[in-house]
This record gives sequence, C-alpha cells and structure tokens, in this order.
Amino acid sequence: MKSNHEKWNRIRIKLIGVLFGLVFVAILSRAYYLQIITTDVWVKRAERQHQKTVQLTPARGNISDRNGLPLAVSIEMDSCFAEPKVMENIPEIAAKLAPVLGSSRQELEKKLNDNKQKHFVWLLRRITPELRKKIEALELDGIEFFRETKRFYPNSEVAAHVVGFTGLDPGGLEGIEKRYDKDILGNMGYLITERDALGRNIRLKGTVIKNSSKGNNITLTLDRNIQYIAEKELTKAVEENGAKSGMAVVMETQSGRILAMANYPTFNPNAYFRAPHSALRNHAVADSFEPGSTFKVLLMAAALEERVISLKDSFDCELGSFSVGGATIHDTHKYGRLSVSDILKHSSNIGAAKIGRRLGQERLSVYLKNFGIGDRTGIDLPGEATGSIRGGHWYESELATVSFGQGVSTTAIQLTAAISAVANKGVLMKPFMVEQITDENGNVIQQFTPQVRRRVVSQETARKVGAMMESVTQPDGTGSSAAVEGYGVAGKTGTAQKVDPATKRYSSKRIGSFIGFVPVSNPRLTIMVVVDEPKKSPYGGIVAAPAFGAIARQTLSYLRVPPDKAGQRTPVATAPAAAPHQVNNDAAAEGEIVNSDNGEQMPNTHGMSIRQVMQIMEKRRLNIRLIGSGRAVDQQPAAGRQITPKDQVWVRFAPSA
Repeated sequence: MKSNHEKWNRIRIKLIGVLFGLVFVAILSRAYYLQIITTDVWVKRAERQHQKTVQLTPARGNISDRNGLPLAVSIEMDSCFAEPKVMENIPEIAAKLAPVLGSSRQELEKKLNDNKQKHFVWLLRRITPELRKKIEALELDGIEFFRETKRFYPNSEVAAHVVGFTGLDPGGLEGIEKRYDKDILGNMGYLITERDALGRNIRLKGTVIKNSSKGNNITLTLDRNIQYIAEKELTKAVEENGAKSGMAVVMETQSGRILAMANYPTFNPNAYFRAPHSALRNHAVADSFEPGSTFKVLLMAAALEERVISLKDSFDCELGSFSVGGATIHDTHKYGRLSVSDILKHSSNIGAAKIGRRLGQERLSVYLKNFGIGDRTGIDLPGEATGSIRGGHWYESELATVSFGQGVSTTAIQLTAAISAVANKGVLMKPFMVEQITDENGNVIQQFTPQVRRRVVSQETARKVGAMMESVTQPDGTGSSAAVEGYGVAGKTGTAQKVDPATKRYSSKRIGSFIGFVPVSNPRLTIMVVVDEPKKSPYGGIVAAPAFGAIARQTLSYLRVPPDKAGQRTPVATAPAAAPHQVNNDAAAEGEIVNSDNGEQMPNTHGMSIRQVMQIMEKRRLNIRLIGSGRAVDQQPAAGRQITPKDQVWVRFAPSA
C-alpha cells in the first residue's frame, strides 16, 4: 500500500512539474510574441493611450517676383485649442470664454460638452497676439495654445490671380499656389501632448512639434512694379468705359516670360472668401473669346508667307458692304480700293475676307494652328482654356468671317503668344510664369528657361507684318491712342461681338481689345489689353488702346529701354517756382516736381509707399529706379536737387519697423 501511495505521489509531482513547465513555456512564448514580434503594434497602442497627436499645417515656401520682392509668405500665429476632458466646469468656462472668442455661450458650451471625452478640440486658429493675451488673462483650465503658420499676401490685390491663395488647411486653391502646391508645401508637422493614466496632461515639457519642414520657394518671372502698372491702367480703362471686366498681359517678347497678368475685378487673397466666385477666376488664362480684328495680323502673316499677296497688292473694299456665301459683310467706314497695309491699318473686314478667300481654308487653318490657336500654350498656371477653330469643311461665308476673327475663339495668353511670334522674327515661344524653384537654403532645385515651340513664319514676313502693324498706331490709324512718344509701336485693334449663351446668337454686347509690341526696331514687350462689354464705345481703339499706351510708356521707362525713334519727348509741365533759383520745399515735400531755371528737381519720397512713388513717376514722367519693398527710406539725389539725364535716380524701400 505504501509503495503504491509513494508511486502515486511521484506521478502527481511529475504531472504538476509538466503542467508548470507548459505554463512557463506558454508565458514565455506569449512574452516573446508581445515583446518581440508585435512590439510595434503595442507601442502604438500605448502611445495612443498616453499621447495625443494633432497634425499641424506645414509651412509653405515663399513666392516672390523676379526681383525677390515677396508676393506670398508664411507667418507664425497662435492657435487656441481646448481639452474638454480635464475641464471641471464647462458652463462657467464657456460663459467667460465665448465673448472673447466672438461666439455665443450656448454654441461654445455645446461644442465642449459634445467632445467631453476628448483631449483636443479646436477653438480658434491663427489668432492675433492681442487675442491670445485676452484669453490667457482669463486663466481657464483646459485652454492651451501652440504656433501654426498662416499664408499671408503682403501686396493684397496685386497679382492676386497669378499668385492665387490657399484655404484654412494648407492646400493651394488657385494660381501658382495650386499649380506648384507639391513644391511649395512643406512636410506635415505634429503636435504631441503627453497624458497620464487618468487622461490628464503631463506638463513637463509642454508640446513638441515633430517632422515639420518648410516647403520650397518659387521665384516668378512677374515683376511687381510692372504688375502694378498693368493693374492700375486696366482698372482705369474698365471703370472709365463702364465695362464689365478686363484683362491685360505683358510678355517679354523674345523669351516668353510673363512680366504682368492683370484681371479686373480683382480680389484680396487674404480674404478671398469675401469675393464673388467670378472675381477669383483668372480670365486671361481660363476664358476664351472671339478675337475680332486682332486676328487679321495672323491672316496677313499667313498670306504673305504663302505669297498669295504682296505689299503691292490692293483690294476693292466695296464701299463698306460685300456679299459672300449668302452673308453680307460690313466695314465701319465705306472704303474703296485699299492696299494690303491699309486693310490692316483701317481694319477692313471686307479686305480681310478677300485675302482669306485667296489663301484658302486649308492653308489658313494650318497657320492658325501653328500660331497656337486652338491649343493650350502650356503656361504654368491652372485652368488654361484651349480656344477653338472651326473643324470640318468651311463654307465660303465661314472662311470670310474667320479671316477677321469671327467664329473662332482664343484666350488672352494664347493671342499674346501668337502676336509675340510676329514680334520675335517669326518664332513662337512658350509663355511661362516661374523662373526658378529653390529650397529654404537658397539652393536652386529647378531652373526654367525660354522654350522655342516652333518657327511659324520667316523673319522677312514677320518684319513686313510688324511694319504694317506700326501703321495702325499712326495718327490716321485705328490704334493711334496706343502710340508712345519716342518709340515705334506695332499694334492692332479688335472689336468682337459676344455670343449670347442662351440663344447661341450674336448679341449687342462687345469686347474691345488692343494688342501689340514695342519698340518695333527691337521688340521688348508684347502687351494685350481686353475690355469686356464697354458702355462708352465698342471699339478697341477707343477703350483698350489708351491703356496699352499707358502700360507701354510706364514699363519702358521703368525698364530703362532707350527710345528707338528720333525726336524729343513732349516737355513735362511743371509747377511755377516761388522765385528763380529757389526751391519750393513745400511742393517737394508733397512729391511734386518744382521748376527752376536749371530744370526738374527730385521730390521728397521719404515714408512713401511704392505705389505713391510710381504715381509721381507717371504724373511727372520721371525715370526712377525702385529698390526693395515697404516704405521709402533713402533716395538719390536728395530732395530738391536738380535731375539731369546723366544722374542715377533711385529710391530705396525697406519694411516698416
């Protein structure tokens, strides 16, 4: 019996030993699984229990003009958030905080109660330092702050349609901000808050921001000063003519660089949400329209290149009325026989129709496509429209109307590039807006250079067309208001009917335009001005040509382009002096130019903005070099000093303290 009992005890001991062994192996295996195989999973779960991660808006890179002047920057601002889970008296906190935040007590209390179990709720993002001080003065539990970046546009409306804007979160919504969003946007940052087992913040080191870096910087081809000139003159043209809207483009003829692109009406990208949706649209790129008589330039280039006409030819313009293909074409004035050059100079539709008939549909459509009509230019801005050319077989009347810009559509940037090809000795360039992309240390990541698309016409044909276009701006031409004293100006007026979107028929509404290049001898600028639905007059020579002339005159002066025509400029009218050889300091202090026996004198620009100085330049026809941004802090020569043609005249600006 005893031996059996001892035997059973030994068995039980072995069984218990095996059981303990199995349990130990199981525990060891489980520990190995948890600590080695699935360690990442459990670390993340632990972090979720004692850490709160909030994504922060990444810092966007800067956008600047070609001179380095800022157009879009990212600035740091405070954002306010709440931790409802640690709040002991939400109604009391809401009652104190709501008036400061500008919200109702009920709304704030509901927001906090609805998120009672959460550790993070946005209250107000990107607030002013003054507002933060007011919130901190309340000394409320569960209210915290951290730094976020906000997009800021220091020039307000200037270049708004080109630069674009961003939303509350970092994505670009329009313009360069949208087109180069991946380049400008930095890496996402994270806000990390530590919590104990009860969910309370452990305020040992406050908050930590991880993995945040600034995006790349964009340098545009655009010049802020030329942009201001274009916007100012376009606004004047639209408002004086009671028009609906307008567009203006200034392109560097030989390279394709866009120096200015203006739209009216405009908007402030710092408060884009207050503007109507139509005002946010970059019409110069996104809208197509019938070009009207500006199209005759392309017709002439094609006909001369194909040698179906010569400058010696002339056409009977039928005294203003001509029937073709069952349709009747009219001219504004009753012309008899006109030379090829005079057809362009006086903008005869009948003459253009007869030249188009001689050229034929096949050749005309090929040249229009080679000029880029009906195809995107590839400009680096979003939303570019294609325009259109009639497809299939053209009836005789359709060939006639296309010849003078009816029944075909184009965009402002497309037509600017096409006319630039005539100015650029027959070579079509690709228009572009971005000069280079650099990182936050200034290292160049990508450099953009001029791109030739193709040769459209010969250099000789381009020269002939340029000379014909110059006659348009002569005193008896349709674009005489676009003339710039001292410079040869080649241009073309345009007046086009608008199609009613409801009836699909031509309405009484018009688009007046003018496009050209200057100086003729060595083209530097191609400029287009479009005025939509003017009430004063439908003709481009009246509503758009003066704006072209003003933009060209001021831009040529700003760029210091020497005159290419003999003769002196018209003397500048000046205010009478108080006495011979005596400076009127009061006048100089107001930015005026006072007269003396020795000529013009330098105004006192101290403290003025760039706009104010440029207004003085325009008013007094001064050629002043502008340096920097902000307010005027220095100038050469000093106020009241005489200005001679050999003097280096400049004003330096710096940000206000």
